[in-house]
Amino acid sequence: MHKILIVGAGKIGTLIAVLLSSSKDYQVYLADINIENNFLKELAKKNPNLKLIQLDAQNHAQMSEFLKKNKMQGIVSSLPYYCNVPIAKIAKEFNLNYFDLTEDTGVAETVAELSKNATNAFVPQCGLAPGFISIVANHLMKHFPTLDTVKMRVGALPLNISNALQYSLTWSTDGLINEYGNFCEAIQDGKTVSLPPLDDLEEIKINGLTYEAFNTSGGIGSLAETYKGKVKNIGYKTIRYPGHCEKMRFLMNDLNLNHDRDMLKRILENAIPKTAQDVVLVYVSVTGMQHNQFCEENYVKKFYPAEIHGQVWSAIQLTTACSLAAVLDCVMSNPGKYKGHVKQEEFTLDDLITNRFGHYYAYGDPTEKKFESASATIE
Repeated sequence: MHKILIVGAGKIGTLIAVLLSSSKDYQVYLADINIENNFLKELAKKNPNLKLIQLDAQNHAQMSEFLKKNKMQGIVSSLPYYCNVPIAKIAKEFNLNYFDLTEDTGVAETVAELSKNATNAFVPQCGLAPGFISIVANHLMKHFPTLDTVKMRVGALPLNISNALQYSLTWSTDGLINEYGNFCEAIQDGKTVSLPPLDDLEEIKINGLTYEAFNTSGGIGSLAETYKGKVKNIGYKTIRYPGHCEKMRFLMNDLNLNHDRDMLKRILENAIPKTAQDVVLVYVSVTGMQHNQFCEENYVKKFYPAEIHGQVWSAIQLTTACSLAAVLDCVMSNPGKYKGHVKQEEFTLDDLITNRFGHYYAYGDPTEKKFESASATIE
């Protein structure tokens, strides 16, 4: 049985813990600075392979003491992006396989640097975007001897909207602000470029519904680096309901709140409701040459909340946690295969959707509403 420490008992960390511990192949220790939570306690009561641990993940002495007493094989950071580097450092110190959910490019670069000469695996940028979106895009890109343009688009949206921003907080506010406020890596005309966030607005139609998409940071993962010199254009955008981008530009650029992110976080969390009634949209388009013809292939799906192990989880929880759990399972089930810095595109789409955790991407929970396919166009 593999022993895994998960630090951060938020929405995503909790579902990762439930998935892994319920498989009977993982002994999971779910750690947080505060575990006095009745929901967590009920989950732990139902599952003997899930243990709650009170730990301050930023306290090196506490972490070291726990790891010395308990021989872990892997560590997952489901903390905000700015907490990940100390976790990666302690993973290297104790020779643990490391996984995180970061969308922050600087953190990902630091983790990659720490992974040099490591015998354990360092797998940053797991989850949905970056993460699953990179695996899907890489899968389609392999079908083209000559690549032209790759469009990667993801949105986590409320099913119903009731406010001026036409949005609800479905995941980390810190992560949301970070991707809206940082420059965005892309490749244009074969050259690596840095694009402003909240820019290059476009319209997308999916199943007859109209959405907008705009540049955001981090979702491209390491694909621009992997395919540099092999693709003409590649970029990532976030999908939202029409009108959202204009209002976020006003807040972040016109009111200059990108330079006062603490205030922006307070404003958003005080004004925008949270919801578990959400939908996740994933769109990838790849064009290039196949058999001497200019062709296009797409992957377009919508994902909805579903029930797993007697509990309903939101679409963003499912799509994020299932991807990380599947990637972790691939690494832990193949000792020696993965070491050092491991990019998301090193895992195939087949690896993911045939995995016991990643199969939700292909089918949904077989006892509940299945994830829905969709079709899309960009204008």
